[in-house]
Amino acid sequence: MKNESEELLMIFAKNPVKGRVKTRLAKEIGDKAALDIYEFLLNHTFKVTKNLQVDKVVFYAEGLPQESVFDSKIFHTEEQQGQDLGEKMENAFKDAFAKNYQRVIIIGTDLPEITQQDLEDAFLHLKERDAVIGPAKDGGYYLLGMKSLNSKVFKNKAWSTASVLKNTLEDFKNKDVKLLKSLNDIDVLSDIEGDSELRKFIR
Repeated sequence: MKNESEELLMIFAKNPVKGRVKTRLAKEIGDKAALDIYEFLLNHTFKVTKNLQVDKVVFYAEGLPQESVFDSKIFHTEEQQGQDLGEKMENAFKDAFAKNYQRVIIIGTDLPEITQQDLEDAFLHLKERDAVIGPAKDGGYYLLGMKSLNSKVFKNKAWSTASVLKNTLEDFKNKDVKLLKSLNDIDVLSDIEGDSELRKFIR
């Protein structure tokens, strides 16, 4: 992958396989509806990122899929490397900085509210700040951007719990961090109760 930009957007995704995605949500609405919602979210992520004027790479959790909503002319694809989410994210950032990217942002694919403008703003803030973080309403974060590697943010975290954002901010103590607006990410049924677009997938 040859750098076209000083900026890189990394998207962490799962392969859209029934029974393997949105497992907490699937316990409430079934595997088929959970897969439909995940595929909707993947499409939304593609739409809001495809026109960003930065390099883009999608990191898949379990092997590279045969087909992908992410156009291979626009998005590079890689496989996540590591044991837990923290190690996988750290390895992705390490690789990005080794390739001389100056500003690197990571997001997931569970964000029906995120827009292209949100991501453009995040990269603009990162030009001026040490880091940017998008707080999720469940106490985690939906976006993390850095200009150099801070490995502490990936260690000793209870991932998918309400303590993640608080503990991550402690790891950035004495750094200039921009907090973005809080957004909802989709993990359980209560996360979609106010979203008519997602509710239509529940039979």
